[in-house]
Amino acid sequence: MPLPSQFEERIRLLYPEAADRILSAFATPRVTSLRVNTLKTSVEEVRTALEAAGYPLEQMPWWENAFIVTNPETQQIFHPMYEEGKFYVQGLSSMLPPLILDPQPDENILDLTAAPGSKTTQLGLLMKNTGHILANDLSPVRLFKLQANLNQQGVTNAQVKRGPGELLWRKFPEQFDRTLVDVPCSMEGRFETNDPKSYDDWSLKKIKELSMRQKMLLRSAISATKPGGVIVYSTCTMAPEENEAVVNWALEKEGGKVVVEAIEMPALLSLDSELITGGVTEWNGQSYSPEVAKTLRIYPSQRMEGFYVAKLRKLESTITPEALAAPRPHRHFQHRRSRR
Repeated sequence: MPLPSQFEERIRLLYPEAADRILSAFATPRVTSLRVNTLKTSVEEVRTALEAAGYPLEQMPWWENAFIVTNPETQQIFHPMYEEGKFYVQGLSSMLPPLILDPQPDENILDLTAAPGSKTTQLGLLMKNTGHILANDLSPVRLFKLQANLNQQGVTNAQVKRGPGELLWRKFPEQFDRTLVDVPCSMEGRFETNDPKSYDDWSLKKIKELSMRQKMLLRSAISATKPGGVIVYSTCTMAPEENEAVVNWALEKEGGKVVVEAIEMPALLSLDSELITGGVTEWNGQSYSPEVAKTLRIYPSQRMEGFYVAKLRKLESTITPEALAAPRPHRHFQHRRSRR
């Protein structure tokens, strides 16, 4: 079953020079990747054990904890170290938002849409179990998985909370040093041509609905972050409506109180320029702030899922007493989430 024709048309408009390469990537099995959990072990211990068990590894140049299994036929890793929480199977692109957020020891961190916890547990690793992480999500089932992952990987500095991320800023106004907001999205970066379930509910209507929610989640993340703090916004989709348009909307709403910062990862950015580029500044007749060119687009390939990451800096307070005193709207959302 082919990918939706309308989706293919959009890819060709977005990336006229790289479209064939990108579309062919959806039909290519992605390599298995993992990160070592140094809360429980060392990089060398995991590498030695897995290679001895028949899993040849290649270390990524942009993070010493990240590896791929170089045998492309390996789709799963069976090893006791996994159950022991010593490594975690995770897409390479998914590892980037926590690294870009760069949480520091003893900071107060918000993971606004946290479940099932791949990025939350990575934040705990980067912070070496110091400070505090508030890991929020709305789904009880997903929160159960989040807690299980935290326990398995030995993350002890995270507190799990259930609630709509759009409203969380009201309870925690400007209280966090850094906030990660990895939002529900249309998951275009994870499409697989041979798996119709990965794209069978894709539609432009869904993209529009998700974009509305993503804007509310990003603005809540900004409102929950201290002046001077950092917000990282990420998706696993290609749609500008869910990526640059959301960031552009937030910049306009906050009126200069929030700016886009360049993402500094030289070892990553030195890779193939057709696979990693800056954000687009216009799409479908809409122009965006030149600032969104500082955001990051990762195109799908054999190694990487399609992804989008933006790093924002909050320069001054964005909350007024009137906003805090306003009645809370009642909202209920149900959208399929990616397995991050």
